[in-house]
Amino acid sequence: MCGIAGYINIDNRPVMSTDQIIRMLNVQKHRGPDDSGVRLFSLLSPSSAEVSCLTPESVDGNFEGVLGFNRLSILDLSMNGHQPMVSPDNNVIIALNGEIYNAFDFRNELQNWGYKFRSATDTEIVLALYLKHGFERMLELVNGMFALIVIDLRSRELYIARDRFGIKPLYYVLNDRLLAFSSELKSFAFLEDFSFVLNSEKLDEFLLFRSNINGTLLFGVESLEPGHYLVYKAGHKVVKRRYFDVNDYCRSKRLGSLDSFSNELREWLDRSVRSQLVSDVKLGCQLSGGIDSSLVTWLANSNTEKGRLESVSIVFKNKLFSEESYIDRVTETLGIKTHKFLLDNEYYLSNLEKSTWHLESPLNHPNTVAIYKLSQSAKDYVTVLLSGEGADEVFGGYKRFYDIQYPFSVNKLLTELNKNLNSPSELFRYCFDNTQRAIMSNSYMTPYLAGMLKRDFSRERALSDRLALYDTLSGSEFDKQVKYEMRSFLPDLLIRQDKMSMAHSIENRVPFLDNEVVKGAFSIPEEFLMMRKSPHGRNSEKYLLKKIAAATFGDDFAFRDKMGFGIPVKEFFSDEKFREYMNNQVLPGIRHRGLFSYKVVSGWFENIKTLKYTEMEALWIVISFEIWAAIYLDKCYVNSYTSI
Repeated sequence: MCGIAGYINIDNRPVMSTDQIIRMLNVQKHRGPDDSGVRLFSLLSPSSAEVSCLTPESVDGNFEGVLGFNRLSILDLSMNGHQPMVSPDNNVIIALNGEIYNAFDFRNELQNWGYKFRSATDTEIVLALYLKHGFERMLELVNGMFALIVIDLRSRELYIARDRFGIKPLYYVLNDRLLAFSSELKSFAFLEDFSFVLNSEKLDEFLLFRSNINGTLLFGVESLEPGHYLVYKAGHKVVKRRYFDVNDYCRSKRLGSLDSFSNELREWLDRSVRSQLVSDVKLGCQLSGGIDSSLVTWLANSNTEKGRLESVSIVFKNKLFSEESYIDRVTETLGIKTHKFLLDNEYYLSNLEKSTWHLESPLNHPNTVAIYKLSQSAKDYVTVLLSGEGADEVFGGYKRFYDIQYPFSVNKLLTELNKNLNSPSELFRYCFDNTQRAIMSNSYMTPYLAGMLKRDFSRERALSDRLALYDTLSGSEFDKQVKYEMRSFLPDLLIRQDKMSMAHSIENRVPFLDNEVVKGAFSIPEEFLMMRKSPHGRNSEKYLLKKIAAATFGDDFAFRDKMGFGIPVKEFFSDEKFREYMNNQVLPGIRHRGLFSYKVVSGWFENIKTLKYTEMEALWIVISFEIWAAIYLDKCYVNSYTSI
């Protein structure tokens, strides 16, 4: 788990100084505090040279590119793991952020091929795989989370790739002058003649969904899509290619019993967790008390020496939002040591801006600050955490999976009508259309409220990218929804997990997104995942996962109503300290920026205790946007936040 930053002047201008790359690295030093490296390179010469990452210096002008790296040491803590790493003949350079869990499966094969390893890192194995198989075949072989750069001086090519599911972030800026890339977009603030400008075309989609599909709110800053890579060859245009697409998976028609599929799934998860326990530093589990993180903790404990595994959790004073009793059930059943950290009003409000600075986008999910707190506190005990992220998207764990397939129940219709009381026609606009119903299922705001907040809001503009995506999906309604969630909702959750953990130099691993687990999930008939009137007498999402959990933690634990990772936002926002912050900074910012209705937002805030759930969600979106805009668009963050 590390941080990458770099650029190449595609107009062939020489790099004149290392000052720029050093500042790009320093602003994301939290991603890799253990070591840093800077390497100049030229695809024209071709040649490369390592230079100091500590003191800016002039460059002789023979290099049009530079690659920088901050390292968080996880495997092989020695300087043998220093990056950027070069091949034995110095012709290929690699920088890899992440972990490749099956890397050591290839080591003997590569040694027999003739490669002589100098380190015990997964990065060097990936380098050797590239040397033997080339770029696309290497990507097909590796199983893990990564953002990586490969510079091949022999072919004069630069490759930039992101893992299959978007676990690790990777951003880029491309114009007529340069191609820049980074693990965190804040590094781009140090590019010459570049500034952060709001891409207003993305704002309508953001209002409805709290996010943009594989994009950013900043003009000219792109997020490389999961399963894609860029390639630049000297003298040619930058090309983007896809090497993996979850849409290529088709739901299996395999025959089998509930028990046989349950046993297979347990074996897949066990192998995944076992592979992700490899670490030369202390490792633990991020335990929320939910089904997914509890399963990961159970399997990790089963594959760890007794007494070695520890868990970390966030709890609340407000019992309506705390799953502390379920956390205790897991840790007591497994006999593992647990660390519970209280999230209170004071911490939440004091760290809204810090969390936003690290996330680099509005805090779309209120619980983001909780993950920030968890990671900060966990650092005293572990450096690597396993989490349950991804299970709901891959195995259909949200109630909306049922609502999409069975939308015409009385309860569902009444719920939707209540959300759309001011515009009942909106309900009928998408309720009877499978595609629109699927897309709107993970929205956080109704079009009516979006129109109240933003005078020129366009529903068509907000949905256009998502409609285009959904139209490409194949399979049953359930399969399409799984693929849509994995392509739209999941990458946003993964970026949040990455940024909040890396803010405190914590590596977060996600066993449910192992290549083989995801592939296997698509071989399970959907009736075993979305079971209507299950043997437990009720509808059940991700039934097989709950069945596995019930065997260890009990039916009442596994088949309870899904709680999620909620936050008592009304309670936090009613705090006097926050009211002062809102009145002195946020509301004046909203008024001055002029993007959203000051009258509507201030009215909601003054009546926060009586707000409907939908209005509270909408208020959160606008407040979090303004906090982000003040930090990134108003250019005040470079001096104010680089010490975080």
